[in-house]
Amino acid sequence: MRSQKSILFVLALVFVFAAIPAFAGPAPSKTATNQSVASRDADLALVRDVVSNEQVAAALAAHGFTQAQINQKIAQLSPQDLHQLAQNLDQLQAAGLTRQEWIWIGIGALAVLIIVVATS
Repeated sequence: MRSQKSILFVLALVFVFAAIPAFAGPAPSKTATNQSVASRDADLALVRDVVSNEQVAAALAAHGFTQAQINQKIAQLSPQDLHQLAQNLDQLQAAGLTRQEWIWIGIGALAVLIIVVATS
């Protein structure tokens, strides 16, 4: 009887973790190497605008980066990497879990709790 409960518990965990969707998104490919200077300047301006945002600058400063260091690193990016960063700025997330991820974790924990209570 005890081994049946253990098996049911393990199966419940497998089903719960299988139900959690994968949160990885597709990664865009790099751009062509013949990117124009005007396009690089536009990408550079966009990225610098984002890193100069008050909240982003405060977070970077908390990690020990000065604005000069940040601008220097951005200027050193290859045209392809800079363009990719500029195109994907809206997809960047702050560290931590999103609300949707917390909801899935809560649903999974609740399902495990219900199964454990039901089998005991």
